[in-house]
Amino acid sequence: MLNEKFGINAGLVWNLLNEKGALSFKELKKNTKLTEKDLYAAFGWLAREQKVRFTDESGELVIALI
Repeated sequence: MLNEKFGINAGLVWNLLNEKGALSFKELKKNTKLTEKDLYAAFGWLAREQKVRFTDESGELVIALI
């Protein structure tokens, strides 16, 4: 049951990044309205599939599609 939720949230994050390009953690949280816990689970799903990369820009986490 949770796996399905994680997959749906990962799709939401992927679609937003595909539409808008690289976004900060704060921007993703604001635009998806996901909790931090759900957002990190989505990141894990996408990272496992090697679909996102994470960078630190001036101390802020930025996520982009690969």
